Amino acid sequence: MTTSRFPESTRALVVKKSEAKPVYHDAVVETRPLQQLTKGEVLVKMGAVSFNHRDLWIRLGQYPGINFGSAFGADGAGTVVASADSNDTLLNKRVFLTPMRGWESKPDAPETERGFGILGGGRNPPLGTFAEYVVVERNQVIRSPDHLDDVQISAWPLGGLTAWRAAIVNAEASKGQNIIITGIGGGVALLAMQLCLAKGANVYVTSGSEEKIRKATALGAKGGVNYKSKDWPSQLVALLAKNSGKPAMIDAVLDSGGGDIMTQVNGILKQGGKVVVYGMTANPQIKFTMREVLKNQRLIGSTMGSLKDLVDATMFMSEHRIVPVVSHVLDGLEAAEEGFELMKRGDQFGKIVIRINDKVNAKL
Repeated sequence: MTTSRFPESTRALVVKKSEAKPVYHDAVVETRPLQQLTKGEVLVKMGAVSFNHRDLWIRLGQYPGINFGSAFGADGAGTVVASADSNDTLLNKRVFLTPMRGWESKPDAPETERGFGILGGGRNPPLGTFAEYVVVERNQVIRSPDHLDDVQISAWPLGGLTAWRAAIVNAEASKGQNIIITGIGGGVALLAMQLCLAKGANVYVTSGSEEKIRKATALGAKGGVNYKSKDWPSQLVALLAKNSGKPAMIDAVLDSGGGDIMTQVNGILKQGGKVVVYGMTANPQIKFTMREVLKNQRLIGSTMGSLKDLVDATMFMSEHRIVPVVSHVLDGLEAAEEGFELMKRGDQFGKIVIRINDKVNAKL
């Protein structure tokens, strides 16, 4: 794109404050002016963007630091169509945006306590992906793997980074290990499963849906159990023995629910085993007792990761030709309300994606 054809404006899905009770802030498509590029910036024409649960939590007023008037979205992919540097090698290349700022390479946690932020609806940074065009720092985009289209790669960044941090960095998944992933069906859980499978681990899953367990098994999981059953750990013991031909233990658990997870898995988690928790959607507290201490079992908190983690994860994903699971594809920003309703119901298996195009196909 030449400078003379630089678009003057972009349409974006914006967070608007609502005084309604119960709280449910508005999501409105607005046309906004595009700033001219400054040194170190590129313009990305978005091809697809994807939802995360934080987008719904923002509308519900359950997310800290909401920046009303900013665009939704941490995940998005597209093509670099302009650059402040006319000789930029990224011009016309497919990229995805890094979903966070403030964590470059430190192995354990962000470099500064208050410097970490996630794109979409917040103040740090005041930038979201749910738009037709996004002006972004050149060093905050990564080349999209050739085996994925924009819809598929838009389902990767935030979830893929969180999954990599939990499964590979913290749980240290490796060939032959037995790993439980709870709450299969969400984007992070599915990506964690795919990463563990690529490492050669034996993956077992839990879900409240038999259909989601069947879908996970079709993707390579060894099997799964319904967490609505009070004796699901015993069922898993039987499943492990059946698959291995002898009694077996779990090496690691990847959990997004919190609550009673340590008590539930204590009897099937090996000595020195790990429970990596990347969310607490069921209960914001986890009980850790002397039983776990005496078994040297470890409870590890895990969030998103660094820019280095994301680069490493993307290289691994490309090498192993991993394709993120997409549950629903919607057309146009005006279809976003359907995405929010899908998340409310929790029926999705994989990510909910909006394909960005120039046509208006639905009404918000």
